[in-house]
Amino acid sequence: MTTLSEQIAGERRRLKSIRQLLTTAVARKSGGDKSFLPFYVALGEYMEAAMDRLHAQDVKMGDMIRRKLVTLDDNAVKALDELHERLTGNQAHLTVFSAAKNALQSEGVAALERFEQASAAYTAYIVANMGHHGGTTELAARLFSEADWAYMAGITEAETQLEQELYARVYALLPSALSDLQPAAV
Repeated sequence: MTTLSEQIAGERRRLKSIRQLLTTAVARKSGGDKSFLPFYVALGEYMEAAMDRLHAQDVKMGDMIRRKLVTLDDNAVKALDELHERLTGNQAHLTVFSAAKNALQSEGVAALERFEQASAAYTAYIVANMGHHGGTTELAARLFSEADWAYMAGITEAETQLEQELYARVYALLPSALSDLQPAAV
């Protein structure tokens, strides 16, 4: 049986591999190749689902830290403000990214460049701003029990299955122009 931390680690590794795949694919450009359409849509669907889950987890983490601390010192306020700033920026980029993915579905090839631009901006934001940050990570490590981590993660069998299906779909739709980009061992 897989432990919660192993499950979370696997999910995070798959997300990182998809983010790296998206970064590489949009840097290479589709050049108007329509075989990129279903692939990009699959990438978009994976990123939306994964980033929505991460957002919910991080919001829960911030709320839990606030409840557990009751009184916030300057370091906690700073850490929580930074978390809020990162999450707000992520949601703004995710909104633009999702609109570009939806345009692929409605406009087809005409929306490929828009998707590539939105994706490049979003993946750059993720690399620069998301992930573990000292302030909130340290607070959570100090304050949370195993039960708190499980609650925050909120992992269900249905979500785990969906995440794995979305991951597999991305690689199943890999255009031949990107055939050298095989899935990382996760």
